Amino acid sequence: MGWVIGSGGVQEVVCKASLRSMFVPRLIPELICSDLKASLAFYRLLDFTIDYQRPEERFVYLTRHDAVLMLEQPHTHDRLYPRAELTQPYGRGINLSIDVDDLETVLAAVTQAGHKLFLPLEERWYDRDDDAIGVRQFAVQDPDGYLLRLTQNIGSRPRRQ
Repeated sequence: MGWVIGSGGVQEVVCKASLRSMFVPRLIPELICSDLKASLAFYRLLDFTIDYQRPEERFVYLTRHDAVLMLEQPHTHDRLYPRAELTQPYGRGINLSIDVDDLETVLAAVTQAGHKLFLPLEERWYDRDDDAIGVRQFAVQDPDGYLLRLTQNIGSRPRRQ
């Protein structure tokens, strides 16, 4: 399957491997998980797809439009395994914000699968230097307790003084 990349009126069809080499995010979270199959099922609910995987290492590289995430279920306590005991919920102190264009669809998939919302659907405005950006958002924990905040941009407005 190819991708269509457009620039103005010109479009070029490129293969997925070629696209991967063109777009490499500078920050890619890699989450340790206790059950790769359960985590993968959860992230598929959020419409992530496997870009590539290394089954022998229990590793997957997932994409959802421009969002990228790596999941790994370690075999051993190798060089990158946390030095402290890994207890759930994993990822304490972090929430991963994932911008989507179809928040209602994602919310329906998450709730229909029986996942409890950590933060119910809300509209929120965040001040920036010169304006405020609005989002609709909800938060849910993945099977290992990583907190995901799914957002959909609703625009900007002047900052309140």
